[in-house]
Amino acid sequence: MEYRVLAVGDVVGEPGLRHLERHLRPLQKLKNIAFTVVNGENASGVGLTEEQAWRIRDAGADAVTLGNHAFGKTQIAACLDETSWLLRPANLSGRAPGHGCEIFDLGGVRIRVLNLIGRCDLSWGADNPFTAADRNLERGEAELTLVDFHAEATSEKLAMGYYLDGRVSALWGTHTHVPTADERVYPKGTGYITDLGMTGPVESVLGIEPAQSVESFLGGLPGRYRPAAGPCKLQGAVFTLDGSTGRCTGVERIDLR
Repeated sequence: MEYRVLAVGDVVGEPGLRHLERHLRPLQKLKNIAFTVVNGENASGVGLTEEQAWRIRDAGADAVTLGNHAFGKTQIAACLDETSWLLRPANLSGRAPGHGCEIFDLGGVRIRVLNLIGRCDLSWGADNPFTAADRNLERGEAELTLVDFHAEATSEKLAMGYYLDGRVSALWGTHTHVPTADERVYPKGTGYITDLGMTGPVESVLGIEPAQSVESFLGGLPGRYRPAAGPCKLQGAVFTLDGSTGRCTGVERIDLR
């Protein structure tokens, strides 16, 4: 049986969250989506609250992944411990609250979702994401495995794609908020894209007011970052997966404005 999985790029601020709430379910219906993963670590700009996590869930997400801002809002800690569908990177310290890998039952097919964070120019204190992937893929059984690799360096993401090719169904990158045009199926059947992009304001710098970002690069004091105003976009990718083999047969970029 064929399953279509939707991965949605980082939701940025209240504008991005409202855009997700308006458009995710119609998009799921249009694309015949069976399972959806949304990266929500920037719903508050830096981190997310429990209320925002539930809003993403209620909007249609089956799993919500995080990244380097997983603990940007410290009140999320209890929710991470208690909520199976809310994942922080699995290779963060074992002392951190929450978990980074979960198996979901989708009407008889098991879907493993694994959240990892990169170390190259991002999270130097995290465990090795490659060996962390090995450990988590040995835990439990699943017909389909999805990986959100929250990383800065394109080289690290590409290397992870080759490392896990044939061992996972789909792997996508998050964090940079800029979509890449390299969607593909790797030689051994893993669907891949280096970065999904973001869900947030179109006229912005990674979701933030352009003037603030420019001021920071000029050496000024831009103040606390504010989400930009105006129309929003929802960016991500749809992976078509074969439930009998666990392999990907196609990848389609999404950019909904």
